[in-house]
Amino acid sequence: MSNAQNWTDEQVESSARVQNAMKIVREDHKLEKRLCREVGRAIVDFNMIEEGDKVMVCVSGGKDSYAMLDILLRLQKRAPIRFELIAVNLDQKQPGFPEQVLPDYLTALGVPFHIENQDTYSIVKRLIPEGKTLCSLCSRLRRGILYRVAGELGATKIALGHHRDDMLQTFFLNMFFAAKLKAMPPKLVSDDGKHIVIRPMAYVTEKDLTRWALVRGFPIIPCTLCGSQENLQRKQVGNLLREWDKKYPGRLENMFTALQNIVPSHLMDRQRHDFRNIKTTGIADAQGDKAFDAEEFSAPALPGRGVIDIHAP
Repeated sequence: MSNAQNWTDEQVESSARVQNAMKIVREDHKLEKRLCREVGRAIVDFNMIEEGDKVMVCVSGGKDSYAMLDILLRLQKRAPIRFELIAVNLDQKQPGFPEQVLPDYLTALGVPFHIENQDTYSIVKRLIPEGKTLCSLCSRLRRGILYRVAGELGATKIALGHHRDDMLQTFFLNMFFAAKLKAMPPKLVSDDGKHIVIRPMAYVTEKDLTRWALVRGFPIIPCTLCGSQENLQRKQVGNLLREWDKKYPGRLENMFTALQNIVPSHLMDRQRHDFRNIKTTGIADAQGDKAFDAEEFSAPALPGRGVIDIHAP
């Protein structure tokens, strides 16, 4: 009889717990590597952070901004260039906001930080009628304050915690409600031309950030100003995308990749493509005739799958 057959139920259960714990540790390590890889890839692809930069990391108290700071600190230690990080939180004086949570967390972390106290909550509540969406005015006020603070701190880059799913949501919101093909850029110059805003988590999925927040035990501060509004169009679009992700694995990846593969000649924007002056050239297109793409279209292969024919039942 083998030793395993002599084990008691308690020993078997203990062994299972140990193996499960080891599996969790391995999965957490894989998640950390993936997050660092994707953030690093976005930084390189869009040249987000350069030698000598002072990056102002906007930390709200939500999972996304906590994760962004956490990952940037990890990358800072191994990056081939030198750059500074300073965490900045805007305390908007929302009732019940636990104002010591972030200072205590950032002090324990050992990262330089600045807390900006501005009562934008009262302004928003006074100017926006009851039941109306607060986000537009709140974001404008917050953006102006953060730009000013960045100038005062001498920051060369402003890092925001938007991720891949935020970008897709913004794309659909603009298409549905603003009649524009427009999303969140990973890097942009502010309207006043004085600041560069970056989104280092452009390639990161919300699912990974949710799990990482649990792994790291971030002291999450819920937003009682806009986070509690159930009628937000962004929430509705987010629910739609999550439903698609469950029913059709790979769809969100394809949609996000599409934002990086734009073909102006096959859209209808006359400012982006000179349709009026198209003429025959007498020279065959090396990539083939695309006039009948709609009839011949098939989606790109997804990992582990073959090509998907959209005409298939």
